[in-house]
Amino acid sequence: MVPHGRVSTMEHSASCRDLSTMRERFDCLTEAYTCFLMGTCPSQCVACVIFCGLVSGEDRERAPSENRRVNSAELSCISMTLVEKITSNLTSGSLSPAVTLHCVEMLKVLFQDMDLMSLLMQQFQAEDQIISHLAAKTVSTWVLYQLHKSGTVSPVWQQKCVQAFYSSLPGPELDTCLWSLTEVLKRLLKGAHQEILWKLLAAFDSSLSTLCSKLLPKERDKTTQCLVDLPSSSGGRWGTTFCLLLDLLELLTACSVICGAGICLESPRMTYVHASALLMAIGCSSEYFVKKRALLLLKRAVLQKAGEDWALGEVLLTGLKHKHFDSDRSVLSQSVLTAVATDWLHSVQVESSSFFGGTRSIRGEEGQKPDCVMLRAVSLLLLKSMELHIQSAGGTAGVDSSTEVSKYLQSLWGFLRRCSVQLTENTHRCCWVSLLFGEQDDDMMEAAKALFSIFLHHRMCSGLDDFAVLEAACASGCNPHCHFLLLLQSISFDHSILLDFLISTETCFLEYFVRYLKFLQADWQGFTATCGRIRSPHFHRSLQQSLTALCAADTLKVTCKDEPDQVKFSSCAQSTGATSPVGRVGLAAGFHLVEYDSSDESDPENMEVSQDEPAASVCDKSTFSALGVKQEISGPPVPIRQKQYEASDSTGLLSRPNSTLERRAEGPCLPVLQSEQPSGPNMAPQPGQVAWETLARAVVCMSELREVVTRLQTNKLFPYNPSSLLKLLAQVENCSKQSCLLHFNK
Repeated sequence: MVPHGRVSTMEHSASCRDLSTMRERFDCLTEAYTCFLMGTCPSQCVACVIFCGLVSGEDRERAPSENRRVNSAELSCISMTLVEKITSNLTSGSLSPAVTLHCVEMLKVLFQDMDLMSLLMQQFQAEDQIISHLAAKTVSTWVLYQLHKSGTVSPVWQQKCVQAFYSSLPGPELDTCLWSLTEVLKRLLKGAHQEILWKLLAAFDSSLSTLCSKLLPKERDKTTQCLVDLPSSSGGRWGTTFCLLLDLLELLTACSVICGAGICLESPRMTYVHASALLMAIGCSSEYFVKKRALLLLKRAVLQKAGEDWALGEVLLTGLKHKHFDSDRSVLSQSVLTAVATDWLHSVQVESSSFFGGTRSIRGEEGQKPDCVMLRAVSLLLLKSMELHIQSAGGTAGVDSSTEVSKYLQSLWGFLRRCSVQLTENTHRCCWVSLLFGEQDDDMMEAAKALFSIFLHHRMCSGLDDFAVLEAACASGCNPHCHFLLLLQSISFDHSILLDFLISTETCFLEYFVRYLKFLQADWQGFTATCGRIRSPHFHRSLQQSLTALCAADTLKVTCKDEPDQVKFSSCAQSTGATSPVGRVGLAAGFHLVEYDSSDESDPENMEVSQDEPAASVCDKSTFSALGVKQEISGPPVPIRQKQYEASDSTGLLSRPNSTLERRAEGPCLPVLQSEQPSGPNMAPQPGQVAWETLARAVVCMSELREVVTRLQTNKLFPYNPSSLLKLLAQVENCSKQSCLLHFNK
């Protein structure tokens, strides 16, 4: 007597013989698939029908020649789709007990009694890409089911993939094996199955190392053949094979993080080991999409963001650094710097910008718009490589190292100017970060952090005074004060967007912000001078000239008012009726990533952003506690986010002429700053006045940020302990207050 749920092989064969035509088998499989979707068992066993759908049979030979191939392909497709659906449902545990038992017995008959796995592996060589892909998907699902159930790797699948990797011949079989292994690794990474993942990597370590050594040789000679040299001999499939290999390399790089400190395998380190070959592929490959894919892989590797497109970020955050982590990143950075030193940037191709429909044609009257994804990837790859090089050198670097770093920056600047007309037209090189990375907050923060490290290294090694260092930094485009002020301008000095950055885990803004605030306290004079330069139309002026204009005694007049509790700062800024000259950003005013005033414990009255006035910028009404000033500005709305900075215009800073900065002071009588220059509809702001206004708005933004973070911390709504950050922000306010008092006392 056959137990419930079990069906003998003879009964399966009888069921298959009853369905004599291909149409009947197709209808039977369709009915079974519908039943499994509804969570019920089919009326008849379909294991033999599935098997017959994948092999050549009598019916297939008798079918008319014009219909034979189409019907055969359809039957094969639905057979594999049904097996994949059953297996994935068993892995997820989404079936009822009765249906689960039925499916388990069916798969046992298929894979043990009928050896369906060998038949599926034969389909890996199919020229029909749909058939080969469905076969790889079905096999991958079964391999995952076995790994979860028994922790064993399918020997048939492993043998087939290992053989393909050792042969390393581009073609359908290698492509399908690469995709299948990548899919299995991806699913295991998402589930954070570290032990299973380790076992799988160990099974393929040697074959994968051989594959990468053949297709991505460290050094090219007459006996080695790089995959980028194979477009003619591989029937045009080399680009597909290369991209599949890059996908696998990215998963292997991500595996090196989750496997932790105990990793001793070679395959998870392949991206770093073969970095030079990947750089060569970017420079000599004839296919643009191959160049782009390889460049993005190296960028993610150097940023430790491998696998981010597959939503693996949260999983990878829990990983530990393996023992080769620092040395591998050092190898990658040295490979990049060596390539740049040998004019690699001149071989990097950057096409015009593209969209979902393909590459957009450029009209005659339109400016050339380069592929910013490529420009950002090249820039970040070089900047992070320079940062890693500096970190590895430590305190041993000298003037020669500073000169070397400057050459790399000049090479990058030349590459960007060659590829982007927009960057060429801008004379202030520090603006390139905002122009290039304005659409990608995470990349912009990484670039700013790397440039900050480069600047500190240059300051330490150059032996120049502070102003000379800042002048040289502006010439190289790495002045940290410029970058920070341009960031504030791009968000219209909106403290709530800075708060979004602080809370978000998608950027390194917290690390960058803390490091910059420490530097800001030590170089307040340089920050003040930069405020005069960054908003001035005269970008060619030196920082010393900006500071002189800022502190000029004949520009501002200090008087005392009868009102002992007020201080006023009269401005002659001219309104043009236009917003800031920086490029526009599609964030609606008043919109934030998180509504911080929505909590019952929050104080909505203290929030500076009013939802009743969605068009108003947060900077149009802000509290300036550090200077003892309240800024009252009204006029045309200002966008919350702005994406690109143009240095040719500095008007429109304040909304109306004669706008004032006032606040009731808690102390005794304070002086009043008034401009002696008349204000009129055609008057432009004076350089010193523009500098003070920029400085005021910057400190207002940081002061408001400190207040809202303090309130969130008090209500226990902030995600981490911000005590150190609050202390730094308070110290910045003190620096501002002392600077203001010194100016008042002149």
